[in-house]
Amino acid sequence: MPRALNLTTDERIELFGDFAHDARAAEAEERWGDTHAWAESARRTSSYTKEDWQRYKSEASALTARLADAMNADVPADGDLAMDLAEEHRTHISRWFYDCTYDIHRGLADLYVSAPRFTATFDRTSPGLATYLRTAILANATRQN
Repeated sequence: MPRALNLTTDERIELFGDFAHDARAAEAEERWGDTHAWAESARRTSSYTKEDWQRYKSEASALTARLADAMNADVPADGDLAMDLAEEHRTHISRWFYDCTYDIHRGLADLYVSAPRFTATFDRTSPGLATYLRTAILANATRQN
């Protein structure tokens, strides 16, 4: 069973627009439902309030904007600033959902460019951002190991 958000229908629409949470949650559960990360994420998010989700979204949007700014300023994706932003991305996931190890983060990086829906999400902010973030994530993971 997909995990439910602790939000009213109106709050879901206000926070996430027409995002089909239930369908996406079922798809994610099918893919990752047997993992510790999935269980941890479900445990944490089940108690999130509207204010928690607003804070999460605000932090995520600000980080995505800073990544786009770096990319648009021609900051190398494998340079220190981009890698620092990638590390912030990883710790943001860890803080809100599950322990995002460097291996998990590498997998997410690949997903961001291999799954059109994920690519479109980042590239709506700035075309090419998904690829830029992938490069930064992979460089950061290598730097840490």
